[in-house]
Amino acid sequence: MQQPDLNNGNSQHDSLKAAVEKLIASYDAGGTLLICGNGGSAADCEHIVGELMKGFCRRRPLTADDKNKLAAVSGDDAALLADKLQYGLPALSLVSHSALITAIANDLDGSLIFAQQVWALGKAGDVLLAISTSGNSRNILLAAKAARAKDMAVIGLTGAGGGQLAPLCDVLIDVPSDNVARIQELHLPIYHEICRQLEAHYFKA
Repeated sequence: MQQPDLNNGNSQHDSLKAAVEKLIASYDAGGTLLICGNGGSAADCEHIVGELMKGFCRRRPLTADDKNKLAAVSGDDAALLADKLQYGLPALSLVSHSALITAIANDLDGSLIFAQQVWALGKAGDVLLAISTSGNSRNILLAAKAARAKDMAVIGLTGAGGGQLAPLCDVLIDVPSDNVARIQELHLPIYHEICRQLEAHYFKA
């Protein structure tokens, strides 16, 4: 399977670099990454969180100071916690809260399932990663608008052109396809590379 070339200086590479820079700036300021998408992109949201909240390609061992803090309060579990816990980069998948999503859809409006979470959880300096193969999913567009009102950065991950999402993004990474399955295949190496670069930046071990 042909993969996108992320190292040839093209606009996609530049956009990926800009996305990583936005995320580093947010994390350095104590920010959180919120992620939303539908269908296969919803699965991607949970996949990305899994790569950021624990070790991906590198070990993320605790410092001696943190191990000592755990030892002071953990009794017989001190060794397990000190040896196995890892550092994570704060990331939330907005697709993963089924009770909340269904309550929003039932009580408010189904198109607000992500926007309501962004409004409740997001703060200035956070980042929303909005994944949409078409760039036109209404619940994604509303989430991006809510994020912009919160002074959050918006990174879009879409198919060719970015659709209606494009003008709402601080950074748009659009892959060169209009085929949903192909777009999803091309998204995976891109977000893996983002996660890899973030991990390399923060965890040197």
